[in-house]
Amino acid sequence: MKKSALILLFILTVISCGNYFKTDNVDTKMQKPEKLPQDKDARTAERLDSMFSKWNELKSFNGSVLVAREGKILLQKSYGLAYKEGNIPLNDSTMFQLASVSKVITATAILKLHEKKLIDIEQPLQKYFPDFTYGGITVKQLLNHRSGLPNYIYFLNSELGNSSLRLSNSDMYDLMCFKAPAPYLKPNKRFNYCNTNYALLALLIEKVTGTPYEDFLKNEIFGPLGMRHTCTINDIDSTRIARAYNEKWKTENIDGSDFILGDKSIFSTPYDLFLFSEAMYNHKLLSEETQKMAYKAYSPDQKQNNYGLGWRLKDHKDTVKKEVFHNGWWHGYRTAFHRRLKDKITIVVLSNQLNKTAYHTYRVYEILDNRLMADSLVGFEE
Repeated sequence: MKKSALILLFILTVISCGNYFKTDNVDTKMQKPEKLPQDKDARTAERLDSMFSKWNELKSFNGSVLVAREGKILLQKSYGLAYKEGNIPLNDSTMFQLASVSKVITATAILKLHEKKLIDIEQPLQKYFPDFTYGGITVKQLLNHRSGLPNYIYFLNSELGNSSLRLSNSDMYDLMCFKAPAPYLKPNKRFNYCNTNYALLALLIEKVTGTPYEDFLKNEIFGPLGMRHTCTINDIDSTRIARAYNEKWKTENIDGSDFILGDKSIFSTPYDLFLFSEAMYNHKLLSEETQKMAYKAYSPDQKQNNYGLGWRLKDHKDTVKKEVFHNGWWHGYRTAFHRRLKDKITIVVLSNQLNKTAYHTYRVYEILDNRLMADSLVGFEE
């Protein structure tokens, strides 16, 4: 009887201990710790970095990049070399020739003067330059490339081929009036992209302000916005710029036209262009009304993209996708400055080598919009 009681007591004890270590609705098996989801912006930055890193590894991109959304920088990084000869890497303060991205800044300066009523963009250029031999061309038609004027790159071909010459905007103007090359089109007939337009706009800034073009930009735009690494070729410190190369890493030299300003020859960094972009989004440079005027399409003859006042336009009829941008190509530099207005995106890609991928900003948008499977090499080809 005692033996039976002891057996029963042992069984009850085991059951009791088992119940003590087991609680309702809890799995006692070993569980792996839950992996916390990665921050969405961090994941986006990782994918962007992966893409540009792959392009750099494939020797299809050498340059500096900045991508931002709603004022937050998602990626700011340099890939490759500033000087191939010394194996000197690019960094955040390395300056690039902006090429035609400079036109955005020139147009902004003109529109600032328009807001101050020092320039009326509806008036003919002859109002400000009475001896200008091409009549009926308004300042606005210079801004939106509907002037029909010939391109100085071509009618000054012999002068530009002289490496000893450093032509100024005034030189370009005087030679244009002296040579009197025929216009390509009648004013306002259709869109015709022309560097002469913006060289004349830079000269107009100097005429109405009595200040050199580069000083006006420094005082009215670069300085107030804290763009410490931006200036024209006339003020450049050559030790701070990325040297320009072709696809085979052969140096691309400057020529006599590099010192004609307005259409090109501003040097800057991705971060400084981000500051410029944010100032535009926050109406620190131009009023909302003036920006709407700048982002308007002025050339119905353009079937796909269009041109505003200093900005190229993409999806300009779509309020969600509308993008204002400008690309550039000069010597070995390829540059892209893109802004999608609805979600305040800024994309800056500056390259000092002739890499086509500098213009592949659509890949950046695919990652930002989560439309690209960026964990593979798909989409990384040039």
